Amino acid sequence: MKLPIVAYGDPILRKKAEEIDEDYPNLKELIDNMFETMYAARGVGLAAPQVGLPIRLFVVDGSPFGEDDEDGEGDPTLKDFKKVFINPIIIEEWGEKWAFNEGCLSIPDINEDVLRPSNVLINYLDENFEEHEEELTGIAARIVQHEYDHIEGKLFVDKLGPLKKAMLKSKLDAISKGHIRVGYKMKFPFQKKGR
Repeated sequence: MKLPIVAYGDPILRKKAEEIDEDYPNLKELIDNMFETMYAARGVGLAAPQVGLPIRLFVVDGSPFGEDDEDGEGDPTLKDFKKVFINPIIIEEWGEKWAFNEGCLSIPDINEDVLRPSNVLINYLDENFEEHEEELTGIAARIVQHEYDHIEGKLFVDKLGPLKKAMLKSKLDAISKGHIRVGYKMKFPFQKKGR
């Protein structure tokens, strides 16, 4: 079942999310619904706060970046990058910061270059509550960092400079007032360069 996506301006997107345990009600169904919602909106990640739940859970599927684009470039390591992250903790971020065009399902029609470190070490529980510690790099690291920000109450627009934020203010205000609707026919929220 597709879930409503919360739009920019909703206070839940600014709240630090709470940990959950194995007894969280209807968790399997929620995870399935989050994947369905993410796919319907053509996203590569979706965090629980984006569907109105202040819990430390997000889902990702980076497989669109594993497919070759018109330049024949795709990252084969992302073909099977579909995961559930429960109660994640980023242990370390490192490496050269690099720009990549990001968007967000909760912030429709805005895509901007965001600088993030190239590597991340994350500890998390999967959907079976098995613990993992994983080092991610490149696009996989970026997707996880973006979704992790959501459970920390942060958004990608927070990482933009003051001039860029000022230029986007009227558009962000329109989203928060409901003049621009969050929907399910968006363009891909992360863009490969040259697209």
